[in-house]
Amino acid sequence: MLTVHDEVPREDAEVVDVGLGAFNNAFAPLGDSRGFAVMAHMPEGPLVGGAVGRSWGTCCELQQIWVDEAQRRQGVGGRLLLAFEQRARERGCRTVYLETFSFQAPSFYQLHGYEVALQISGFTGEAIKYTLIKLLDAVVPARASGAEPRAER
Repeated sequence: MLTVHDEVPREDAEVVDVGLGAFNNAFAPLGDSRGFAVMAHMPEGPLVGGAVGRSWGTCCELQQIWVDEAQRRQGVGGRLLLAFEQRARERGCRTVYLETFSFQAPSFYQLHGYEVALQISGFTGEAIKYTLIKLLDAVVPARASGAEPRAER
């Protein structure tokens, strides 16, 4: 028997979540993902921005980035993004991906080297949802000849 609900039944949703999680973890241990964040504070202490995400294998997802309205267009977002990418590299990540809407900041990410991988239309207010990806440079170890490490894409 199938039932259709306009409101998601919490208990049923938990069963679906647990079942899907068990299936996924049998093939790809999603529990191995590790969260991290980069936060921007004013010298006197208040938080004015942050980037939150997680790494899993050699991929990193930027889940949220926010800058206080009074601090926008002053480079805070760019510094947060660069620091986030650096931490991803330190964790061995080669790819960063994210989702954003047309009313958010797709051009900001494109200015920082991200490319649109997916575009979905049909949202309220003619909003478009984008998935963007950036391949990170990785340091290639020095060769036995003593050559210096070089960045490789």
